[in-house]
Amino acid sequence: MDLNGKHALVTGGGTGIGLAIARALASKGAKVTITGRRMAVLEDVAEDNMFPAVMDVTDDKAVAQVINQAVAERGPIQICVANAGIAEGRKLHKTDTEFWRKIMATNLDGCFYTVRESMRSMLTTDWGRVIAISSIAGVRGSAGAGAYAASKHGVIGMIRSFAEDFMGGPYTFNSICPGYVDTPIVTRNTDAIAARTGVSDDAARAMMVDLNRHKRLISPEEVAAAALWLCDPICESTNGQEIKIAGGQI
Repeated sequence: MDLNGKHALVTGGGTGIGLAIARALASKGAKVTITGRRMAVLEDVAEDNMFPAVMDVTDDKAVAQVINQAVAERGPIQICVANAGIAEGRKLHKTDTEFWRKIMATNLDGCFYTVRESMRSMLTTDWGRVIAISSIAGVRGSAGAGAYAASKHGVIGMIRSFAEDFMGGPYTFNSICPGYVDTPIVTRNTDAIAARTGVSDDAARAMMVDLNRHKRLISPEEVAAAALWLCDPICESTNGQEIKIAGGQI
């Protein structure tokens, strides 16, 4: 696969899944704009063909400004990876409006702003890929994480609809739905579960591992491989789909 000359945008590109995808795209020659909230983190991981930019996906004006600047510097965005998100859980009776809105603002609104602004330049080209990182929770729900699961269900529905909007054109829209991936989010969730339940860190981590059908954490590189596959020209008929990476049938 040759992505030379293609400009890719990866939100949440400084760590975890986003970083793995950014590196995979850059290794194939793409010019990759990686965004996040902390420039120091982005600059620390940026390699050849990777360009850091601070962007808060919950701020629609900031998203437009940063993407416009990236387009001015590196050309139209032809690969949009809406990856930025937060994974926090609360049971229904403990989910206040502020928490609900925080989850939705990042995971759902942020995905929408990113895709919308990226499409403004993608539509001037004859080829494009939009990939949203959802979650297996967006397919089956997740106990104690209604807001998170709802946001990820929303991402899937939104991407399906955008695929219908542009059906038959040169652009595809797909979601990737990983189970528990070995990223800093799992580390933070381990600490939160241990503090909430009183179990050891190892036991808390095992709770998440056991939710993956093959009983191990997924590597970020496995998710990146799926994203790279979706960018292959041979995948032009894979559109409006949810690619599940969860170690077994759901």
